Amino acid sequence: MSELTSRLLQRSLGSPDYDGIRQALRNDTSAPVIELRGLEVRVAVLPLFTHDGRQAVRVSSTRPLTHVLVGVDSATGSDVTLLVPEVSAPRAFTLESRDDEGLVGSARITVTPQRKWSVFVVHHSHLDIGYTDPQGTVLRHHLDYLDAAVRLAAETASWPDDAKFRWTVESSMPALKWLAARPAEQVEAFAQAAREGIIEVTALPFQLHTEACSTEELYRQLRFTTELQDRYGFATRSAMHTDVPGAVVGLVDALNAAGVRYLAAAHNWAGRSVPYLHGGDKLTRPFRWRAPSGNELLVWFTDTPHGMAYMEGNTVGLTDSYELADDLLPRYLAALATRGYPYGPGTFGWQGPDAPREPYELDVLHMRVQGAHADNAGPSIVPAAIARTWNERWAWPRLRSAVNSDFFEHVEERYHDRLAVHEGDWTDWWADGLGSGARPLGYVRRAQSALRAAETLHTLAGADATGSIDEAYDKVALFNEHTWGAANPWEDAEEAGDSGGLQWTRKSSGAYDAQDDAADLLHAAVRRFGAALAEEGDLPEGTPASFAVFNPATRARTDLVRAFLPRDVVAADVPIALVDARTGETLAHHEEYVHPDDWPTRPIGRHIHAVVPDVPGNGYARIDVVRSESQAAEPVEPDLGGVIENEFYRVTYDVREGYIGSIFDKVAGRELVNRDAAAGFGQYVYDRYATAPHFNHLSGHVGAHDRTLLGDRAIGRNATIVKAQRTAVTERLVVELQGKGVDWLRTTIELHRGVPRLDLTYQLAKQGTPAKEAVFLAFPFAAGPATSWELTGGVGGREVPQVPGSAAYMLPIRHWIAFDDPELTVAWATLEAPLVQLGTIHMPYAPFPPTLEEEDGTVYSWALNNIWDTNFPAQQQGETTFRYAVMSQAGADGRRLGALAASGLTEPFAGVLVTGPSGDAARSYASVDHPDVLVTSIGQAGAERVVRLQSLAAEPVEVTLTVPGLRSARVSAGLERGREPAEVAGESVKVRLPACGVAAVWGTCA
Repeated sequence: MSELTSRLLQRSLGSPDYDGIRQALRNDTSAPVIELRGLEVRVAVLPLFTHDGRQAVRVSSTRPLTHVLVGVDSATGSDVTLLVPEVSAPRAFTLESRDDEGLVGSARITVTPQRKWSVFVVHHSHLDIGYTDPQGTVLRHHLDYLDAAVRLAAETASWPDDAKFRWTVESSMPALKWLAARPAEQVEAFAQAAREGIIEVTALPFQLHTEACSTEELYRQLRFTTELQDRYGFATRSAMHTDVPGAVVGLVDALNAAGVRYLAAAHNWAGRSVPYLHGGDKLTRPFRWRAPSGNELLVWFTDTPHGMAYMEGNTVGLTDSYELADDLLPRYLAALATRGYPYGPGTFGWQGPDAPREPYELDVLHMRVQGAHADNAGPSIVPAAIARTWNERWAWPRLRSAVNSDFFEHVEERYHDRLAVHEGDWTDWWADGLGSGARPLGYVRRAQSALRAAETLHTLAGADATGSIDEAYDKVALFNEHTWGAANPWEDAEEAGDSGGLQWTRKSSGAYDAQDDAADLLHAAVRRFGAALAEEGDLPEGTPASFAVFNPATRARTDLVRAFLPRDVVAADVPIALVDARTGETLAHHEEYVHPDDWPTRPIGRHIHAVVPDVPGNGYARIDVVRSESQAAEPVEPDLGGVIENEFYRVTYDVREGYIGSIFDKVAGRELVNRDAAAGFGQYVYDRYATAPHFNHLSGHVGAHDRTLLGDRAIGRNATIVKAQRTAVTERLVVELQGKGVDWLRTTIELHRGVPRLDLTYQLAKQGTPAKEAVFLAFPFAAGPATSWELTGGVGGREVPQVPGSAAYMLPIRHWIAFDDPELTVAWATLEAPLVQLGTIHMPYAPFPPTLEEEDGTVYSWALNNIWDTNFPAQQQGETTFRYAVMSQAGADGRRLGALAASGLTEPFAGVLVTGPSGDAARSYASVDHPDVLVTSIGQAGAERVVRLQSLAAEPVEVTLTVPGLRSARVSAGLERGREPAEVAGESVKVRLPACGVAAVWGTCA
């Protein structure tokens, strides 16, 4: 391609180009003072000071001239720097511009006092595990970069301290791999450089979509920090959060628990985000980010309204040459001192309005730089060499080649008490991308739940599965890493940014591996636990087997258990009954026989469904299998007329409209559905957008200020009830519909006898298409606005603070939303789909206008989409499942009811088969006496048992934890570190948890 054609395309397509950005900076930081006959002379007063006490005035002209500050300094050229004595107040000078024929023009200019800046140049590589190349290639390159970093550190060891090459490992995963793969002498050189502050390994293993993480997962991903300290002798002092525009409030507590107090965030808006329209202009930098617990991070936030934040140093020339940096960096600093953003709207090719903001008030700057103008760029000696030359010539600004924490220590010492404090969740603007991989994301979210139960059951069986559990969590987290695809994800090359097919194959397979590992661990844990119970006692006479129905949730509850009774334990033709060993009462149950003629490839026996009352939290109730005189009742399929009910709810399905017409709370005597809402309850809504696929970053160039780009909206139609079934424990409706975007759509509605919860399952066969689309499921409640919702490591809500500039049009939640009402509290929970929009459906393009009138009580579950044009998969297809639950209760606390509703999805009962002598009729292994505190899991640590706690309360609480057999205990404020001895009284220990905080109790048990 010719140079002319290249320029033509670059200028036509409006993509970010550094020449345009830099010229905009020059223009925006200078003023024309002479204009005549096509000649323009511009002047910029800059924060540049020489060692002998002079300051700089930069003069540029459209042709070379001799520029004279009369009586002070002169120079010839088209871009010159003139020096004047440092001023402490504005001072006027005369500028004369001359050519060979004499005076061309003159002007009065004013030189103003300038700040004396300290610029901390933090050299790192932004880790995209993928995007620019397949994942394995990228990781190998990052290990090569660490080889280079060690060599460059040695090469510059004799340089002035401010100019020595320093390297910040943005994401620790490559460092951990490197330390495990290099010879001992190289490892020691790296460790020595880290101990000396030449290299810094930061805390996050990779850049995470933190809202996709479970709380335990987030903490476990920081466990390596202890190893680095103990094995290599250097501490992990800071973290970096790059590219991803937002982070969960739980990150504050998790980093604090790992001993990290500093966070450098650089959020790439990529034109898809408008934080400056939602308070982001009030987000000062640096600032103190405070969690409800009271824990804080000192945060530096590198931002521009239109992207490129973590390329800030590259933009001003710090990776190119001294000459370019000398031109641009002072202009950048001058711009920061006079207005909030150095660049104007549209500079980077993204859509979006100008973003007013107060000027930056400090004289110290954290400036990231990468070795090249790209993600996954390697280290370069150029930034350090520029700092060396710069500091020889200029006294101010002072450039320091720094590691990340150097900047924070400087700021903390000088400015800590004057920094603004911001609280709450920093809601991510890119979280909508999670909907682009709905099926693997659903598998990962199931794995997160299964791993907690698997670890608990292994521990109670006396088996230490910590290593396997950690490895499975690592796989889960690697899927939650922020790179979900190639730069051009629709392509299928073997390398570089077009390797979309290869990258997504590996990325999604990691999710399926994680789910398989979690399922394997839970499968093994159930068998181990059953074997351990079989050693504890004798089976009652005439009892061929028992089930220990284990409840992994914190509170005792009545719920459905699904268990499998193999044919070789009890023959299929032998009638059985289930007897509650606590009371001797027979429990109704339903059987589904797996016949070898139908399923020769699966275990033969009976799937048993039963509702078990009041199973203790973190414990079990034993249900004995006894011979019966008659077989269990067969299910019946009456004509229910689209209505199912149990003791708590009556649910009516409107076949003509294709949604649930009524959910009537029989106890409260109240309708839960807003029948006047725009969408029906559980209605399938399919949106298509009038934007084109397969254009890199198109969604950042597109603005949507109304509904013009909503090309089509369709709903599920032609509903048919294909099954209406009543069993001994469940009433069920199965409805099939037709809809755009799917081959078929199936809705299953279930009520279980004795269980105050409605269960909903949506299965759809998604058609693959690159056309821009989104699927919503609507849930309009007859309620006021949502009052609280679960976040990773915290609870959000209408009255809960958020970091200014957080995403406003959508929420990435963990599992539940609650609607508090003086008369009736309602809770809605989701398992696989974390994205929601409250009250309306918004356009998926900035500034995200609504497409419907606001409705207070409506939740739109944003089940899937493909609106991204880079980094996320361009289309998705295949059978995908989404599960939801609804509960209501008069006078309930919303947070508690939300957690209870979610437990039916995330903490299902486990039916543990016991074929030998069995144990107690019921047992609890851990309990707490505060209704807002959850026991999230029970683990093993050597000879100790560890019980992990999480609080939902908005204020600090003290809880008594009781663990049978507890002899000694230590308590940690996080989940892993800082254990302090605690007094044990009668198998109990008191634990104080901060607001929405976590803690762990480490103890020895009899």
